[in-house]
Amino acid sequence: MTYLEGILSTVRSFITGSVINFIFSALCALAFVLIGFKLSSVIVNIIKKSKGFQKLDDSVESFLASLINITIKILVVVVAATIVGFDVTALSAVIATFGVTAGLALQGSLSNLTGGIMILIFRPFKVGDYIDNHTDSGTVKEIGIFYTTLITGDNKTITVPNGNLSNATVVNYSTQSTRRVDIEFSVAYTSDIDKVNKVMLTVANANEQILKDPAPFVALLRQDASALVFVVRAWCNSSDYWSVYFALEENMKKAFDAMGIEIPFNQLDVHFDKENQQ
Repeated sequence: MTYLEGILSTVRSFITGSVINFIFSALCALAFVLIGFKLSSVIVNIIKKSKGFQKLDDSVESFLASLINITIKILVVVVAATIVGFDVTALSAVIATFGVTAGLALQGSLSNLTGGIMILIFRPFKVGDYIDNHTDSGTVKEIGIFYTTLITGDNKTITVPNGNLSNATVVNYSTQSTRRVDIEFSVAYTSDIDKVNKVMLTVANANEQILKDPAPFVALLRQDASALVFVVRAWCNSSDYWSVYFALEENMKKAFDAMGIEIPFNQLDVHFDKENQQ
């Protein structure tokens, strides 16, 4: 074997060994990532079941669980990179540079993260509340790091960015223990006003879900083109709102029919001038 052949053999052995070592390190890193991601879910579940964690508000609990899960996965990826052979110092510089670039590209995600933190601090709503942001409405199921999940009345799932919710006008229907039901009813102009008031109050007072204090209120609201419009305002527990609403609608119609109170409909009177027809 010549001197040159010896050098080539040595280089070939070094390269082959380096490739094998890199492949082995890469496989170890991949296994570490897979196991780490699986363990992150297990760790989060253990933390969520701990007594101290369960004492937290549901909104804070879901947010922290998401934050812990993501943090663990980031640490797993960093450790996996060192297993492959990346220098930690160089990797930190790359991550910092990537972070600045990603921050500029993902301003919306950062806005959602900030919005989630603001929601937890100021607590305009919590898990279990029924909210409406004038675009979407539903019961809050989860407040995550970037998104809030709502469940609608017909069991659809809506994912709303936290940035939008933190900057929107949000109506929370679950904050107060009681709500007022306001319903308008139209009757014919020929109807006796006192009779209509009495019938409507009787129907409202007969509903056991309506609170006695404050008492139900009935009054003539306005005079439309073809009808007198009355309003009934009754207070009830927030959980009974819709059952009271639909019961008043149905029972008021039945009471009007029983008492001969006419519910008008749009009419058009057409008059013919006989002299012009001749």
